[in-house]
Amino acid sequence: MSNKKLEKYKSKRDFSKTGEPSGERRKKNPRPLFVIQKHDAQNLHYDLRLEIGDVLKSWAVPKGPSTGTGDKRLAAPTEDHPLEYADFEGVIPEEEYGAGPVMIWDTGTYRNLRAEDEEDGMDMDESYKDGKIKVWLNGKKVKGGYSLIKTGKDWLLIKMDDRESDARRNPVRSEPASVKTGRTLDEIREEG
Repeated sequence: MSNKKLEKYKSKRDFSKTGEPSGERRKKNPRPLFVIQKHDAQNLHYDLRLEIGDVLKSWAVPKGPSTGTGDKRLAAPTEDHPLEYADFEGVIPEEEYGAGPVMIWDTGTYRNLRAEDEEDGMDMDESYKDGKIKVWLNGKKVKGGYSLIKTGKDWLLIKMDDRESDARRNPVRSEPASVKTGRTLDEIREEG
C-alpha cells in the first residue's frame, strides 16, 4: 500500500541525482516518530512529518513550530514521504524538486492524544481523515501537546496549553543547528 501512497513523492524526484531515500526499504519503528526538517528551498521553512501508518504525513510550516500556548502556525500539506526520510539530512541538488539544504532540526517520538481520550479514541489515520490531530511530541527541542486542524486545503499547527508551554522560549531562533550533526544549514550547503 505504501508504494501507492508514495507515487506523488517518487514522481517529483530523480533518484539518480538526489540523495533522498526512494522508499524502497521500510523501516519499522517501535513507537511512531516525528521529525521536523529545516529546509531552505525556494523559501526557508520547516517540514513537520508524522509517522502515520507506513508513511510520513507531511506539512510545510513556514514559521516553524511555536512553544507559546495557542500560537497558530500555517501548515500546508505536502506529499507523503517514506519513513526513511526521517533520517535524511543533506543537499537536494539544483534542478531537482525542493533544491537546497535540508537538516534534521528536531526528531523524536509522539503519542496520539485522541487515542488516549476515552470518548474520542481515534487512531492517527482516522484523525488525519477527520482533519483534527492531537499529539504529544517528545523531541529534543519541541515537547508537549500540539494540534493540527484542517482549515480548507491548509492546516493550522497550534501549541496546546500544557507544562511544556513557554512563550519566552523560541527554539526556531535560539536553536538553529541540526540535532543529528550539529551543523547549520550553511554548513550543510557548503559540505554538500
